[in-house]
Amino acid sequence: MTTYQISSSEASSLPTEPSPSLQARIEADVAAVRGEIAAACATAGRDASEVRLVAVSKTVGAAEVAAARAVGVSDFGENRAAQFVEKQAIYPQARWHFIGRIQTNKLKQIVGRAALIHSVASERALQAIGAQAQRLGVVQELLIEINVSGEASKDGVSPTAAGELLKRASELQGVFVRGLMTMAPQGDARAAAATFAGLRELRERLAGGGTASNVCLSVLSMGMSEDFPAAIANGATLVRIGRRIWQ
Repeated sequence: MTTYQISSSEASSLPTEPSPSLQARIEADVAAVRGEIAAACATAGRDASEVRLVAVSKTVGAAEVAAARAVGVSDFGENRAAQFVEKQAIYPQARWHFIGRIQTNKLKQIVGRAALIHSVASERALQAIGAQAQRLGVVQELLIEINVSGEASKDGVSPTAAGELLKRASELQGVFVRGLMTMAPQGDARAAAATFAGLRELRERLAGGGTASNVCLSVLSMGMSEDFPAAIANGATLVRIGRRIWQ
């Protein structure tokens, strides 16, 4: 079975030094995104420190990650196990988030390496993560993915099923549920805002019923390049930005 491990010599051979023009471009793009995050927080009466930027690096290489790290970006998101492992091997000091669809046969590459798994949407995935975490002697932090919009093309559990999945999580060893994640419909600002409001309201309802020792719904991962200001207005604590940084 392929493990997607790369050696230190292979990692060191990958191009990791950004050119001056690439560094300047990404510095400007990161500054612009941070400025919009700060403005959205100010409008919502929030402190900008409450929102963490996750740079979604799935479409770029190590040099772009290096450029973003040079201007203080510390969190990166990948949606494929192979690229996740490869880039984490080059930059182990960064916080790496797994944001893609979970394939249980790839969890050995993710559990114990990911600072946070964003996309847990089934009891089967929860159990597999918990089992692998116990084998490694770690506790894996994760988010439950909620399909707030109800789109058939979106992964995630329905809002009505979220409470039951959290209950199952509370009964497992090796996992810690930090919060909830959702994706909004694209190209419809009103629907996106409604989706983010729906996740916020769901979190409030679920937290109001009390949580277990391994469930803490403090994190809301929502908002991407085209809609993150609306997500921040609705309480996002993690925004997943790709295109706006690497354009």
